[in-house]
Amino acid sequence: MARYIKKEIADLNGTGKKQAYYRMQTWRKLDHEEFVKKCTYVGSGVSRAMMDAVLTVVAEELPRLLAMGYSVRIDGLGTFNAKLGVRKDKEQDAFEEGEQKRNAQSIEVNGIGFRADKELISKTDRECDLERGGVSRLKVSKYSLEERIVLAKKYLENHVMMRVGDYATLTGLSHSKASIELRELCERPDAGFKAQGRGSHRVYIKRDE
Repeated sequence: MARYIKKEIADLNGTGKKQAYYRMQTWRKLDHEEFVKKCTYVGSGVSRAMMDAVLTVVAEELPRLLAMGYSVRIDGLGTFNAKLGVRKDKEQDAFEEGEQKRNAQSIEVNGIGFRADKELISKTDRECDLERGGVSRLKVSKYSLEERIVLAKKYLENHVMMRVGDYATLTGLSHSKASIELRELCERPDAGFKAQGRGSHRVYIKRDE
C-alpha cells in the first residue's frame, strides 16, 4: 500500500489561504536487477536474459535517436525528447537583433524531456491503493532577509566556507529555499559572500573586500 504526503506550499496567488499539494511517499529506489526480477516472475513468459537484452538495446538506441533530433514515443510509457541549453562555461546571450551568433559548440544537451503516456497514468492510478502518510509543513524563517544576511556573514567570519545546509540551519529555511536564496544573494555585493564550485560541491565563501 502506498502513502501520500500533504505538503504545505507558499501562497503564490495572494489569497491569504494556505496552499497544499499531495505527493507520493517513496519507500526506496528499485535498482536495475530488482526491476528485471519483478518483470520476469514465473508465468510472465519473459526470461531474465530477454529482459536484459531489451533494456540494453533501448538504453543504447534511445540516446542515439534523440541526438539525431527525433522525439521517441514508446506505447504505454510516454514520449522522450532532448532538451538543449548553453554550456555551463559559456555566457547566456540575449535574443536581440545584431547580437553575435551563438556557435554550435556552445550548445549542449542538458536534459531529457519525458511526457508520460495517458495509459501509463491511468494504469498507475488503477493499481494505486493510498493511505494517509503525514503532513509536511512549510518552513518559514523567523528572521528577515537582512537578518539572514547578517547571520551568514557572522558564520563566515568563523568558518572557511558555508554550505546550503549550514545556511538552512542558521535561518530556519528549508534546504531548497535556502539554496535558491543563496544563489540570489550572490548577485548582491552587499551580501558579503560568493559561490565557489558547482552542483553538490558548491559552497559559499567570504567575498574579498
